[in-house]
Amino acid sequence: MDPVRLAIVGLGVIGKRHMQAFSNVEEAELGAIADPNAEVRELAQQNGVAFYAETADMLAQAKPDGVLVCTPTEHHVQPVLAVLEAGAHVLVEKPIAATLEAAETIIAAANKASRHVLVGHHRRYYSVVQHTRELLQNGELGKLIGVSGQWATRKAEAYFEPDWRQLRSSGPVLTNLIHEFDTLRYCCGEIRTVSALLKSGLRGHPKEETAAVILEFESGAVGTFLLSDSAPSPWTWEQATGENPNFPKSGQNVYRFLGSKAALEFPHLILWSAETPADWNQPLTPKPLPTDSNDAYVAQIKHFCQVISGAESPRISAQDAARTLAATLAVFESAENGQAVRPSHIT
Repeated sequence: MDPVRLAIVGLGVIGKRHMQAFSNVEEAELGAIADPNAEVRELAQQNGVAFYAETADMLAQAKPDGVLVCTPTEHHVQPVLAVLEAGAHVLVEKPIAATLEAAETIIAAANKASRHVLVGHHRRYYSVVQHTRELLQNGELGKLIGVSGQWATRKAEAYFEPDWRQLRSSGPVLTNLIHEFDTLRYCCGEIRTVSALLKSGLRGHPKEETAAVILEFESGAVGTFLLSDSAPSPWTWEQATGENPNFPKSGQNVYRFLGSKAALEFPHLILWSAETPADWNQPLTPKPLPTDSNDAYVAQIKHFCQVISGAESPRISAQDAARTLAATLAVFESAENGQAVRPSHIT
């Protein structure tokens, strides 16, 4: 079978990460890159990939089966619509868009074109996330009571040199917390309400710097999450897993799931349980659970190829990603009105 012909629009940090993954994806061929930055041309040529300054030219000449859209969030809609109109499938970086209106525009265009739009919530492709989801859904912890999580680091000042990274659309809620919300939705089910408090001021940027969030899930479970891009700590997903080389690995767990029978630390899975029905008189024993290590970016592109070929259904569709976006945007609404907010309904 011929490899699936793929292309990338936007070769920034995340675009380059996807490009690296292609060397381990036999099912796909990276045939083209579209980016207005002329410096990308040299990188494309070094990797034997056709370069285009304009997305329209790339679509017309390269004719890819699928396209990875890796532009900044506020610039997702136009290239996604262009790809769909050209008859190709899309894997767009998260969040699907900066607003729900933009997300709904993408959903409508995908339906009209009869093409799939997948969204790059890549953590769903990690074996440990799949295992955790199965443990929770299979009742290994009993009834899920609650979950607590934390993501806190101090981003380097150089990170904010591009002006767009100082805006709310690129702040830690829409850049980082949305990953956590998607992981929690995937493992724990839909989020019913969101209550949040936002703080800023250390750097003087328009965006938020810190968020404290309370979640209520449709299952009745509750959750808390603390987020900051201004506080150094060993507690982030990236430091826990070593996923991003810019974050020195700490190996520290960042989530704790609480069930009626047992508790679970994540992502280095440690199950805390008692030999008899647990109560405060029973000692809890920690049991490390084995998990397979894998590259989620490689798995994501492989899955994209399977979706394009018709062999699999999207693990995260545009509608599913829009629900994660709706829950994340509810953080801003709750912080503004001081009340619990039910995320907008996405059909």
